[in-house]
Amino acid sequence: MRASSLTLFAHPVASIPDASSESLDVPRGTLMIQGTTSDAGKSTLVAGLCRLARRAGARVAPFKPQNMALNSAVTVDGGEIGRAQALQAVAARIDAHTDLNPVLLKPTSDRGAQVIIHGKARMNLDARAYHDYKPIAFEAVLESYARLKASYDTIFVEGAGSPAEINLRERDIANMGFAEAVDCPVVLVADIDRGGVFAHLTGTLACLSETEQARVRGFVINRFRGDVSLLQPGLDWLQAKTGKPVLGVVPYLHGLTLDAEDMLPRELRAANAEGLEMLRVVVPVLPHISNHTDFDALRAHPQVDFHYVRAGGTPPPADLIMLPGSKNVQGIWHFCAHRAGTPCCNGICATVGG
Repeated sequence: MRASSLTLFAHPVASIPDASSESLDVPRGTLMIQGTTSDAGKSTLVAGLCRLARRAGARVAPFKPQNMALNSAVTVDGGEIGRAQALQAVAARIDAHTDLNPVLLKPTSDRGAQVIIHGKARMNLDARAYHDYKPIAFEAVLESYARLKASYDTIFVEGAGSPAEINLRERDIANMGFAEAVDCPVVLVADIDRGGVFAHLTGTLACLSETEQARVRGFVINRFRGDVSLLQPGLDWLQAKTGKPVLGVVPYLHGLTLDAEDMLPRELRAANAEGLEMLRVVVPVLPHISNHTDFDALRAHPQVDFHYVRAGGTPPPADLIMLPGSKNVQGIWHFCAHRAGTPCCNGICATVGG
């Protein structure tokens, strides 16, 4: 990330060196990374910042107040947190524990989710009931944050989705609601690869209140391809328009095989080894798929020709068809039963074909 004298915390972080982080003076405090959309790159950016700070000698921890994801990980104390926070813990060189993600929501349908508090499943709630439950969930969030703050020098907080979800602003515990409660600065991240990055940033900022806008220290543009000098006129316009600097431009990182938080990975297939006999594996993308990171080892194996097949797609010839796990097995069965043809299996996780 290209930057100079980044004002990320309440005071400058100092210039980030190009080759080494050993000379980086990381201040104590909390910085929150929010995104203009889901999959803007918040999780990866927080992981990178955690490793950068750790290399500089800081005691650093990641934190996500509320995570809605079907990919989860088990902590050293037997709890359950979002997969992204487990990855960020590795980057920070600490053990993953439940305070890193005190509230985890695992969707069971389009309208409901299993609620996990401090690593333990508490109940299943629909969207309206969870909205009413949020003040209790927020208490768990603030308890975990207080423990982290007492144990670590620096905390990088990851927001959820976008702070500009107006319908969710009341009782928000995942984005600006948390930032205002703990009085921390915010950096806003946008993905230029999907297009419309300047509209995303200015539009998100415009949807925030004046006090929330004041928390935003600047922007990071993620997944840039090409000559960054050609982007400079846009960066200059953005700063003139908003009064906030672009703190860095992160290039598109090809082959970044890090665990996905919830969405299927963008690069679905690994490079296959030439001259080797391949095992052909097909995984249908079903509703409410969970822990699809379980397939990452197959995706990365040079002797596996791996394919995800989405609804309506034609599966290629396969040696193995694997059905992914789900929090809504009955829903998956109905989904398969209403598609043309006969479901490949009922009640098992894989079938082998010729």
